[in-house]
Amino acid sequence: MVTGCAGFIGSHLTESLLEDGHVVLGVDCFNENYGRRDKLRNLDQANDWHEFEFVPIDLARGDLDDLYDECDTIFHLAAEPGVRASWGARFDEYLRNNVLATQHLLEAAKRSPEKRFVFASSSSIYGDTSEPVTREDSLPRPYSPYGTTKLAAEHLCGLYFGNYGVQTVSLRYFSVYGPRQRPDMAFNIFCRAAILGETLRVFGDGTQTRDFTYVTDVVAATRAAAEAGGVAGQVYNVGGGSAVSLAHGLECIEGLAGGPLGIDYVSRQRGDVHHTSADTSRARSDLGFEPNTDFESGLEQEFAWMEAMLSRGGIRGASG
Repeated sequence: MVTGCAGFIGSHLTESLLEDGHVVLGVDCFNENYGRRDKLRNLDQANDWHEFEFVPIDLARGDLDDLYDECDTIFHLAAEPGVRASWGARFDEYLRNNVLATQHLLEAAKRSPEKRFVFASSSSIYGDTSEPVTREDSLPRPYSPYGTTKLAAEHLCGLYFGNYGVQTVSLRYFSVYGPRQRPDMAFNIFCRAAILGETLRVFGDGTQTRDFTYVTDVVAATRAAAEAGGVAGQVYNVGGGSAVSLAHGLECIEGLAGGPLGIDYVSRQRGDVHHTSADTSRARSDLGFEPNTDFESGLEQEFAWMEAMLSRGGIRGASG
């Protein structure tokens, strides 16, 4: 089972599993963080496989036992994403889709605790850390409501492992990018604006750094977490291998666009951290994780994908 199968990472994971001969039950409720049409397009390739079954279901409601019984492994990627949108009136959606939905799925999981349950957490649980490189044993200090809900869901996984023996593994993804990236994420916005000749709005001064991680590397780590022995109950960082400044990313996009970019720098948003960098030594040791895509090559692939999508009339602008 892949929850959030129509999303950015979930659709890539679904295709990877299908290509290797697995039967995949895809679950998605099409929450409103971006357009339904774009999410359906993410499933175009998966829908070509007879081994793929799609179930539109809200994990925060209803009985999940029957779905769970059909599957041997669960990849729980469904979530309400985004730091900036998690403030204010929409926080109840984050509680519902990140915490309550995870708890419901874990309740179903305790009936078959031997099944591996891989949970997609986030580097946002660390907050605005001053550490040059963040290890899994660093004290979590979320800097946004979103990060708080992801940490709560991660703790739930630990509780169900400790009390019921559910074979949970939590992965803290660091700044995932690549084709199909959500429309509210930076490189999707920047690539689209560069191709269309629009002004880019950048929050902060561009010196902020991220451990950008290409989507196929994230998929490889996620699948490894489902197959590795002796890792149940553990938490792992999944990062790209080096911190890259946003300014460097913009320089790369400028080169891909073949001309200067119009950039409007505005104040940093609440919840945005200045620096992320993952210590991935534990994932390398236990999961055999090794990121294979360098930042520039990955960004070039996302830019090419955006060009193709715009040429076909796809990709609607994101708000915020």
